[in-house]
Amino acid sequence: KGKITRARATRRRETEGEGERGRGGGRGRMSQRGSVLPSLVDRHILTSKTRNDVGVGAFAFLFSEIVQYSQTRVSNVSELERKLADVGFDVGVRMLELLVHREKAGKRENRILGILSFLHTNVWKNLFGKTADSLEKGTSADDEYMISDHDLLVNRYISVPRDMGHLNCGAFAAGIVEGVLKSAGFPARVTAHSVASEGLSRPKTTILIKFAPEVIERDEKLGS
Repeated sequence: KGKITRARATRRRETEGEGERGRGGGRGRMSQRGSVLPSLVDRHILTSKTRNDVGVGAFAFLFSEIVQYSQTRVSNVSELERKLADVGFDVGVRMLELLVHREKAGKRENRILGILSFLHTNVWKNLFGKTADSLEKGTSADDEYMISDHDLLVNRYISVPRDMGHLNCGAFAAGIVEGVLKSAGFPARVTAHSVASEGLSRPKTTILIKFAPEVIERDEKLGS
């Protein structure tokens, strides 16, 4: 009995030690072959080996469930879009922390064009598998910018009923953008819009970003 107790205690200490190695300082854990495996935050979301692990169909099913779940808790289209934006906001907050650590070595953007380029390229590629189709500055106001996607994944497989004809599930992507910007220190009002475009079979999704006045003032000071 004494030997069994000591063996169990030894095994418990070894297990605790492995857990500490897996949690400590991003060092990763040891594989069965003795090599060090990268920690979870250091692994790419879409590696060549795991790129097809979560198919588009699975994502479409999951997202449709999110939409239907949110729909049962609201009374109109505007509230539903707000619900989807709230879900996206939480995703954006986490994506910023992950990608800043993984792709920018902890360096954060402090200029408007820098954070917009980060959204247009890094965030879009990691979430939707490609960069957004365009990044433009508004022509009517200096505090407005637009990110456009001709075939936004969250709208691709959504069939909107007639009584909800104005619903734009791109509100989820708008929430992601707002979450990234707010966490990065660029508060802004972000909305999603469907825009008819020549040559496209369906309207493109444009994410309209309107920065808070203090963001514009800070950017002007940094540029002077």
